Amino acid sequence: MLGDKSPQVMGIINVTPDSFSDGGEHNTVSKAVQGALNMVNEGVHWLDVGGESTRPGASVVSEQQELDRVIPVIQALKQQTSTPISIDTSKAAVMKEAVSAGASMINDVCALQQDGALKAAKDCNVPVCLMHMQGKPQTMQLAPSYENVVDEVFAFLIDRAKACIDIGIANSNILFDPGFGFGKNSNHNYHLLRNLTIFSSKGNKVLVGMSRKRMIGEVTQRDNDNRVAGSVAAATLAMHCGAHIIRVHDVPQTMDALKVFNAFKYGVDNK
Repeated sequence: MLGDKSPQVMGIINVTPDSFSDGGEHNTVSKAVQGALNMVNEGVHWLDVGGESTRPGASVVSEQQELDRVIPVIQALKQQTSTPISIDTSKAAVMKEAVSAGASMINDVCALQQDGALKAAKDCNVPVCLMHMQGKPQTMQLAPSYENVVDEVFAFLIDRAKACIDIGIANSNILFDPGFGFGKNSNHNYHLLRNLTIFSSKGNKVLVGMSRKRMIGEVTQRDNDNRVAGSVAAATLAMHCGAHIIRVHDVPQTMDALKVFNAFKYGVDNK
């Protein structure tokens, strides 16, 4: 699945009451499953299921609460679709239970730095996405600062990849996410986007998530519910700059952008 040459679209399923854009939209098993199946019908390549909000200022969720939110959703989806599922978590126990339930990727905003996460990811033997975050969700947007954001984010991800490789995770199973909006201001975010190709320079596939974020709102002057066009523009730019997976809320609009991008890059198939 990760070997396809065309970029792929990952649909966000936040089983939470407090995520920044879709909090409450999928906060029951039935709502989450139906929302995910709607995305499948729209052509999404991946479903990313998460049970803890990582928005700026978000509250910490207990391990059991996170398990109670995501495991039933993953189990239900595995019975109803073959679309691969990613688990968005930083907790070792949630990683293990989610993969056992049917998840086939780990997406960790903490880059496997939490207790036991590195070993859990190795034992799960599925691809892992390492994301950069300066600080913690509770404080990350107070005053983000870098001397060179691209160099510092890339160096962090290379260091975390080394930790993964040292424990036995293959580099081909390690994805990088620069962490748009996680301890970065809008200038940092757009500088990372302009230089996105560096993050695949060591052979790692790149996952990006910019959907409806502040970096879109600040330049369009639109609220969360009216950032679709800006988000799709950012997603298309990320495709052009070499992103392999685009994590989004607005699947049909992003799928349309992907079709146009593929026609531009590879030609239109008239067969």
